[in-house]
Amino acid sequence: MDELPFVTPVYKRDLKTENYFIGYLKHPYISLYTGRGCKSHCTFCLWPQTVGGHRYRTRSVGNVIDEIRWARAAFPQVQEFFFDDDTFTDDRPRTEAIARELGRLGVTWSCNAKANVPRTTLKVMRDNGLRLLLVGYESGNQQILHNIRKGMRVDVARRFTRDCHDLGITIHGTFILGLPGESRETIEETIRFANEINPHTIQVSLAAPYPGTELYRHTLERGWLDEEHAELIDASGVQVAPLHYPHLSHTEIFQSVEEFYRRFYFRAPKIASITSEMVRSPQIMVRRLREGVEFFSFLRERRELAH
Repeated sequence: MDELPFVTPVYKRDLKTENYFIGYLKHPYISLYTGRGCKSHCTFCLWPQTVGGHRYRTRSVGNVIDEIRWARAAFPQVQEFFFDDDTFTDDRPRTEAIARELGRLGVTWSCNAKANVPRTTLKVMRDNGLRLLLVGYESGNQQILHNIRKGMRVDVARRFTRDCHDLGITIHGTFILGLPGESRETIEETIRFANEINPHTIQVSLAAPYPGTELYRHTLERGWLDEEHAELIDASGVQVAPLHYPHLSHTEIFQSVEEFYRRFYFRAPKIASITSEMVRSPQIMVRRLREGVEFFSFLRERRELAH
């Protein structure tokens, strides 16, 4: 993959980094890949099953650092580099080697990660400029994780999250509602799990059976997908709940997302933490206010869709 050209010169030619915003990343940021493919076999995940494959094909450490060195000089305004590999932590020795080189460059960076990275690797990453991990927890119910072939144990995810908190690594946690095996009880279990492990921010999605994935085949075989609900988003781009089960309706799954967000963010400790963060940093205040506007707009659009 070292034969591929760098993408950051294309960004320099065609993009204005200040126009791109993600709430959990510093602004402005640059996102790039150091490899493609994911070793995991999650039934719902689109990219490995339709594009990247399950072998993690990577650029060499030196090649990655050469591009970051070039990008840092070309984009002095950039506050953070995000490595968007399907899972940057799949090859831990390589991850640690890249981290040490990034530390020598003095850059702030973040990446995708599984909730099973050992504390020793996390410390190497943290000590060399890592700020945030984007972590796909998906569910707090062990049977659902088995059903989707996540290859993850809830107790391991708990320990990983505690290690991140102890080391001062920020987590943006992602969760999915409506996966096979979901029930009112497992939704409650996942909400409680998220509140317990307390990532800094969260993203809650609805299970989406993309054509080409194992989940899609299962939904067709087992009658979980109705033709009238086959679309994954509505005309406004809001995600819908395409799946249903004998014991759990489309509507219940859809409404659980708002319940999840409200119960996570409208806790007194979380409100106090976010407020304190905003007071300490004008830049974070701008980001959080923008996120707040987007969040309440999101809730309004979902209510309109529900009615």
